[in-house]
Amino acid sequence: MQVPAAFEYAKATSVDQTLELLAQWGEDARVIAGGHSLIPMMKLRLARPTALIDINDVTELSYIRVEGAELRIGALTRHAELLASPLVEEHYRIFADAEKVIADPLVRNRGTVGGSLCQADPAEDLSAAFAAVDASVVIQGARGSRTVKLTEFHVGPYETVVEPGELLTEIRVPIRPGGGSAYLKVERRVGDWAVAAAGAAVWLDGGTIKQVGIGLAAVGAEHFRASEAEASLVGKPATDESFAEAGRIAAENANPVADQRGPVDYKRHLAGELTTRALRAAAARARGQEA
Repeated sequence: MQVPAAFEYAKATSVDQTLELLAQWGEDARVIAGGHSLIPMMKLRLARPTALIDINDVTELSYIRVEGAELRIGALTRHAELLASPLVEEHYRIFADAEKVIADPLVRNRGTVGGSLCQADPAEDLSAAFAAVDASVVIQGARGSRTVKLTEFHVGPYETVVEPGELLTEIRVPIRPGGGSAYLKVERRVGDWAVAAAGAAVWLDGGTIKQVGIGLAAVGAEHFRASEAEASLVGKPATDESFAEAGRIAAENANPVADQRGPVDYKRHLAGELTTRALRAAAARARGQEA
């Protein structure tokens, strides 16, 4: 039988109360909402928090809205809510693409956007999707809040810049006209972690690529981003040849590891092919040519 080590438990109803409890119980306390990653790790005793702070009733962190030129998503927003949101569908199709291939309805109904980002799993789909659209996150602590670019948020596998006593509260995505986005994934079975995945966001000026973002999951991309491939596309024509070259660069700069999901060469090949296809789909959506 897999049984977690003993821990304290409290239920918070506000961000302020959550921060107070984090300060009270110290750096070994953990926040829990969906718990789909934390609870299994606790059962295996890979994680042994001294206390769990349940934030499911912190409703102030559950929202999707537009403020100014940003799409703002509360950290407690469920995967299913992100998938169903008309605002998300209107501005960034990449998130609906990604959410459709994350786990199963049971996980999507309970799991949260903030929890996925904070888990920092190298194969996490939303981390790659948010990286592609140049998102930022808001982190709140006792001394106030700070905003961090997603490219600086993940510092390694299962590691983020969130310090003890701090809480991720919001994700912010800039809204820019003339863009399209898409996400593609190869998995061993439906709902599994990615063998490899790629997301792309493309903004066009006529037939020229004005701005582009490429996110990669499960292939060892630094900060989930294919920066070299992005740089190769700016100012280039939005053609299959340009996208194929970017895919080649993304594959060349990927750093996958062999595991039960596949060998290195196969994952590198997927990184290139999925990047090319995601770019093609994102550009088609930017032109209004793909439903």
